[in-house]
Amino acid sequence: MSTDSIFSQPRLAVLVSTAIVGGLIAIYSVAMAAESKVMLSGAQEVPAVTTAAKGNGTITIGDDKTVSGSVTTSGVVGTVAHIHEGLAGKNGPPIITLEKKGENQWMVPANAKLTDAQYQAYKAGNLYVNVHSAAHKGGEIRDQLKP
Repeated sequence: MSTDSIFSQPRLAVLVSTAIVGGLIAIYSVAMAAESKVMLSGAQEVPAVTTAAKGNGTITIGDDKTVSGSVTTSGVVGTVAHIHEGLAGKNGPPIITLEKKGENQWMVPANAKLTDAQYQAYKAGNLYVNVHSAAHKGGEIRDQLKP
């Protein structure tokens, strides 16, 4: 067997080691993203809203401050949805506008990313997601993102 072969024992060992390290890096990177399960309700809005509407989903925030995820709603005709910066029990400014992908589906837009200050707010539990409606322009359902 030729020692020039790409599959020689030394080269094969390097290839296998590289594949293992690459796989571990990929697993570690996924593990570093924090998933926030959300269950939106009118009771969490400020002020609270009496509604049968509800929503659920997952928002994922990576250590690199990237944001992804979606929310599915029922019982509401949503007009817009956002991730806001604000303490529980307080309203705050929208920082990411979600994209409507279906009658009841809202998605974080591709390449969404938090600033350093917004990421710190997230880590402190000071971001929330809500869905607005024509009847409740300030928001009909909401849930705080939990890091």
